[in-house]
Amino acid sequence: MPQPSYKAWLEISRPLNVVLGGITCYLGGYFAGIDDSAYLTLTLSTCSVMFFMAAGNIVNDIMDSTIDAQAHPSRAIPSGRIDRSLAKGVAGGLWIVSLLLMGLSTNLLRGTVDLRWGVIIIWSIAAILMLSYDLGPRTKQRGLIGNIAISLMVGMVILFGAASVGRLYLPLIWMVAATSFFINLAREIIKDCEDLESDSETRNTLPMSVGKEKARMIAYSISMGGIVCAALPYYLGYFHLGFLLFQLPAILLVLTCNGKMMAGDDKSCQQQLRKGLIMGLLGFTASVGFS
Repeated sequence: MPQPSYKAWLEISRPLNVVLGGITCYLGGYFAGIDDSAYLTLTLSTCSVMFFMAAGNIVNDIMDSTIDAQAHPSRAIPSGRIDRSLAKGVAGGLWIVSLLLMGLSTNLLRGTVDLRWGVIIIWSIAAILMLSYDLGPRTKQRGLIGNIAISLMVGMVILFGAASVGRLYLPLIWMVAATSFFINLAREIIKDCEDLESDSETRNTLPMSVGKEKARMIAYSISMGGIVCAALPYYLGYFHLGFLLFQLPAILLVLTCNGKMMAGDDKSCQQQLRKGLIMGLLGFTASVGFS
């Protein structure tokens, strides 16, 4: 059997999402405040997140390979470019590397901060959420529960970065994580609206239960929670109130999704919510930088 090409491995590991996850973790540490002693631990944790996400992406494709054989036959595993057993081995190896990097980060924190256990706890919870999402009880198939699991993991990346510099206790970090959680949850629901037909035989999603229109309304309401959490640090005095302008692009992107939701343009809407989340993190980055 021919060896899989690097392009096939890039495709199955989704490098863009992996890099964005690593950047988000690093930003979690940046928002919490990095001193000279924390750069190495944060770098190790960032790499741990990236290996963790790559493993999760591969497992997701492994579990979906049977369905993809019909719906997406050109993907790496259904097309035969990557053997399913080999993919399992690589995913397991990546998770072990992620675990080792997390352990090294925790060991370096020993004796320097009291909250080093936060790194272990967050990684462990994320691992449980990821395994239960794809392997069992397969929350991915349970619609809203799976949406919440994925969105919790997105928010936890911020917390993981903050824990890596020993400052998980900061309220600001939890507000940033909540912003990520709510906006991503809204996006996941809209993605389920977009994929309603293709998911009909394998998943029980929110749009299937309440209909697309109600699901979109719920998603929009949830996204408003993200806007509130994005603005809250400015009103509570963590940043100068004028720096709220840095969040204006994110706020506008999320607010104006309403029109696309009403028009049923789910694909464009979920992409806009993703941009809104990224712009929100950039807004926090600028606020920290100018504070």
